[in-house]
Amino acid sequence: MRAAVYKKYGPPDVVSIEEVPRPVPGERDLLVRMVASSVTSGDARMRAFNLPKPFAIPGRLVLGIFGPRKQVLGVEFAGTVEAVGRAVTRFKPGDRVFGIDVFGCHADYKLVREDECVALMPADLAFEEAAGVPFGGVTALDFFNRAGIRPGQKVLINGASGCVGTYAVQLARHFGAEVTGVCSAGNAGLVRALGAERVIDYATTDFASEPAVYDLVMDTVGNAPFARCEPVLAPAGALLAVLAAPEDMFRRPKGGRRIIGGTSAERPEDLQLLAELLAAGTIKPVIDRVYRFEEIREAHGYVDSGRKRGAVVLAIQHHGAE
Repeated sequence: MRAAVYKKYGPPDVVSIEEVPRPVPGERDLLVRMVASSVTSGDARMRAFNLPKPFAIPGRLVLGIFGPRKQVLGVEFAGTVEAVGRAVTRFKPGDRVFGIDVFGCHADYKLVREDECVALMPADLAFEEAAGVPFGGVTALDFFNRAGIRPGQKVLINGASGCVGTYAVQLARHFGAEVTGVCSAGNAGLVRALGAERVIDYATTDFASEPAVYDLVMDTVGNAPFARCEPVLAPAGALLAVLAAPEDMFRRPKGGRRIIGGTSAERPEDLQLLAELLAAGTIKPVIDRVYRFEEIREAHGYVDSGRKRGAVVLAIQHHGAE
């Protein structure tokens, strides 16, 4: 089978498509025939080993000191179940599934454990649409769950047009919050269409210098540390640090304010809720571009540009193709 392999850290051209052995499912595994995946900002950072300084040494130990230990990237997937292990009960061959499984999604086939973050796709959702939902949607949902989002709260999303931000806007509105989005002027229309009642152009206005106060500030960009956000946080407000600033890693704010950070949980029940919201039309996928699998270097380059909005999708195989 084909896989997009990178054997050293570096720019997009370190990635190449090669033939690798097709995996064999264990007793609790699904063998998923990939139809679509995505190239996330996380994929691009791991490819380039572009990590914050505090994570440089631990990152080398985890990802590989002299080169990547796991050489096939990819976090999100959408495809069909080709085969299942003998102990699998939730899925069967032929099922259309989507989900999150870090590493290995940029390939023709992927093993996914039955109890991981995988769910049946909504019937009317295309594979390319489904592949752009799980990472951003599950991340936003997990942070909101940990924050205890409630109807009537005022929520600001910094980076509202990105992979996580586009789902954060939609989910916050679903939970009854009043949403302000921060993005570029060119993406303001998209963010309003997703449900933001107000949009701030970061090039002309610093949200942290305004008099408005928010119950929750979600930072998906990494440029809004607690010190910057503190003046606009309500007394019991929380900074949801999807990309936490290094200085906030061990900070414990005084008073009632909180910093909620760390890696988001990837729960099947959260993905199932997203599937139900997608089926109902409550949220919708936000796809910037779709690249053919053979164009994976171009996809990485576009993600590196920092201009993407929503997800950048890889069309790995045509549905129904051999």
